Amino acid sequence: MALAPGTPRFIAAMVTAQVLTQIGAFTLPALLPGYIDAWSLSGTEAGWLIGIFFAAYVPAVPVLLALTDRVPARRIYLVGTGATALAHLGFGLLADGFWSALAFRALAGIGWAGAYMPGLKAIADPLSGAAQSRAVGWHAAGVGVAGAMSFALAGAAAALAGPAAAFLLGGVLAAGAFAIALLILPDTPPPPRAGGGRLLDFRPVLANRRAMAWIAGYCVHTLEMAVLRAWAVAFLAASFAIHAPPAWLPGPTMLFTLAGLLGIAVSLWGNEASVRLGRGRVVAVAMLGGAGFAAVTGFAMGSSPLVVVGFVLAWNAAIYLDSSALTAGTVQAADPAIRGATMGLHSMAGYAGGFAGPLLTGVVLDAAGGTGALAWGLAFGQVALVVLAGFAAVRWFGRAA
Repeated sequence: MALAPGTPRFIAAMVTAQVLTQIGAFTLPALLPGYIDAWSLSGTEAGWLIGIFFAAYVPAVPVLLALTDRVPARRIYLVGTGATALAHLGFGLLADGFWSALAFRALAGIGWAGAYMPGLKAIADPLSGAAQSRAVGWHAAGVGVAGAMSFALAGAAAALAGPAAAFLLGGVLAAGAFAIALLILPDTPPPPRAGGGRLLDFRPVLANRRAMAWIAGYCVHTLEMAVLRAWAVAFLAASFAIHAPPAWLPGPTMLFTLAGLLGIAVSLWGNEASVRLGRGRVVAVAMLGGAGFAAVTGFAMGSSPLVVVGFVLAWNAAIYLDSSALTAGTVQAADPAIRGATMGLHSMAGYAGGFAGPLLTGVVLDAAGGTGALAWGLAFGQVALVVLAGFAAVRWFGRAA
């Protein structure tokens, strides 16, 4: 039986479904060093396997999310969670090299396009003001917890039953999200006012300068987060191979899980701070801090393990600081009649960055020799330049609004 949208029980159920859908998304980054060795992947090929998830998401999300302005979000969400389950199960059972893995990762990206923002829209539409902002924050926290736990679950499943088992687990959990959506999402169409205009006409969104400021920030935010999620485990493993960490320090997959969980608390705090202190101030601190840590983290490779871990944790926290604030800003700046299209452009821009970031990092890493502090410093350092350019775009759109 469908729960009433906007109620705490509905929000909790939808966040749970989003967690189950997302839990397998970072299985490949968590197990990337093993797949690089098993399939003899170059850094560029590894970057493609990470980035294709985002590349497939980008053309799918504007269509799927704009459709939620016209048809029940339930139908889009079921497509998304179903495709996600099939993608993870297929990777675990059938992938045997670069090309087959690329196909299943692309399907996973399409699946997430049908689940991530449509699920968030189902949560946000019945709400407004601070209640809406906080619901968006809890959604971001749930997705962040899933992303963090993805690393730990993947590492544990791979250790117990092999890497294929980690993908199978992600597929089963995504199927659970499909079941939740069947039970709770109403099959009711959106209000008639949301159906005007062409399906993929983004001109009204582009004219909304206030929304475009947060969309620009989200593009760079997702690029930066995708780079760290894609390459952090490999970076830590390479660094620990030079200087072994103390016995009490967890391994790379567990460390990045802890980093993600810390990031959730930072994200929630950042969203509350944006309500109290101003969204622009929080975003400025996050972007400038992230650029600073991106510029130095790679060069720490091979130094004291605790120093390396400290830089990764600090960079991760800076990235998470404006995670909820940016999305909540776009949701609140959007015209309710075209909120689906606005969130579609927001997500499309973000995941375009998510595709470009890991791939470009792999290309730079290869070009710089593939190993050593200089190679990692340049690979991560180019992210700092992108983030600074993004910060300039946010300020420009903000002044024009």
